[in-house]
Amino acid sequence: MKFLNFDFSKIKKFLERLTEVLLLVVAASLLFGVLFGPDTAFVGSIYQNLVSILAMVGQDGLIALVSVLVILAVLKK
Repeated sequence: MKFLNFDFSKIKKFLERLTEVLLLVVAASLLFGVLFGPDTAFVGSIYQNLVSILAMVGQDGLIALVSVLVILAVLKK
């Protein structure tokens, strides 16, 4: 039954590091999207997706602000 002896701490650590790297990639892509415009390859699609998500949320962006705060709280742990 060695199959059932998972080390969940290693899986958790891997997923935390993967999430950290992906957040850095998204942040850099958004920065490049702002600097070079939404027509830039790869960067533009991330920028346009974020703009469309924020447009769906509404003009106030209150839900987006709350979700960003929740993400930051999770990352601080």
